[in-house]
Amino acid sequence: MRIAVIPEVIEWALQRSCKQEKLEQKFTKIGEWLTGTVQPTFLQLQEFAKAAAVPFGYLLLDAPPDERLPIANYRTRADEPERQFSPELIDTIQLMQRRQAWMREYLISEGHGRLSFVGSDTPDGDPVIIAQHIRSAIGIEEDWAQQQPSWTDALKKMIQQVENTGILVMSNGIVENNTHRKLDPAEFRGFVLVDDYAPLVFLNGADGKAARMFTLAHELAHIWLGASAAFDLQNLQPANNETELACNHIAAEFLVPSSVLSKIWPQLSIKDNPYQLLARRFKVSEIVAVRRLLDMELINRDEFFRFYNDWQASELRLFHKTADDDGGGNFYASQNIRIGQRFGDLLTQSVQAGTTLYSEAWRLTNLKKNTFQEYAKKIFGRNV
Repeated sequence: MRIAVIPEVIEWALQRSCKQEKLEQKFTKIGEWLTGTVQPTFLQLQEFAKAAAVPFGYLLLDAPPDERLPIANYRTRADEPERQFSPELIDTIQLMQRRQAWMREYLISEGHGRLSFVGSDTPDGDPVIIAQHIRSAIGIEEDWAQQQPSWTDALKKMIQQVENTGILVMSNGIVENNTHRKLDPAEFRGFVLVDDYAPLVFLNGADGKAARMFTLAHELAHIWLGASAAFDLQNLQPANNETELACNHIAAEFLVPSSVLSKIWPQLSIKDNPYQLLARRFKVSEIVAVRRLLDMELINRDEFFRFYNDWQASELRLFHKTADDDGGGNFYASQNIRIGQRFGDLLTQSVQAGTTLYSEAWRLTNLKKNTFQEYAKKIFGRNV
């Protein structure tokens, strides 16, 4: 059985996939599909839809759909040509939106109130004050990172404190559990879905731990300013947008408080590897520490760019690292990072209470029945 498809729709699917050359090699008749001389069979079209990561129904449309990113995406470079967003980014955002919608409905049904800090500040506010508002809400002090023995411990501590305030945090380096669909930090480092009941932060798990620290701080600033967005921050340059610029300043102040930095820099600057010492103290990447010094005029631009040129090479290598879920090789610990501690806790609780169907839980977590039951038992001690 052959299916009549519109060539323009096939062309759109190829471009959307971001892997047109590979698809053309795999589907040798695709040139004839594009000219209309041959139509694909039902099975061929199914296989193409799966390989291109496009919903099958889209291929049956009379014209290419006007598919847009569900949230704002402020690119670092304003002169960057418009490009198609990857299916991996789109699918990840849509999955997070489904989880957020479930959480919002659940919290309202359980009588939870709105989170007062969402949208409580404005982009023209003082970054020092807003950063302090965030620290106070999540319960950490200015020197909290210094007390953490490693970047991993600091990231886990920060995520735990953030989730305790009612913010969902999820991290993954692939789409759902599909290791063939990796998320590229060069496209996005993370995103935030702002909501006054269930704000959600997603961190690209293929990024480095220090980079994820900055992304989390940046997305927290978005929540306090009340604006959803995706985040890339290439070459440490935020997009030329008022909210993005404000979020960057707030994140920098949150992670590397100016009051602390101005006190310790005179002692650190005379030591070997002072930038590395700063990065270790605040649990940020060295480039964030060095840029903070420049912004506070503690070093000059020549010093900054001497370091920056070397950093760029290491940044390119970082983008080719494999996804790291920080689960220590433990499957269920990795799943909990991908699903999120707060989300997983309330979802398994709801399933146990009978207020959420098993089928819905499997859809939201991408875990099969037995795996979901084992996840609930091992992570939360619940028999569901």
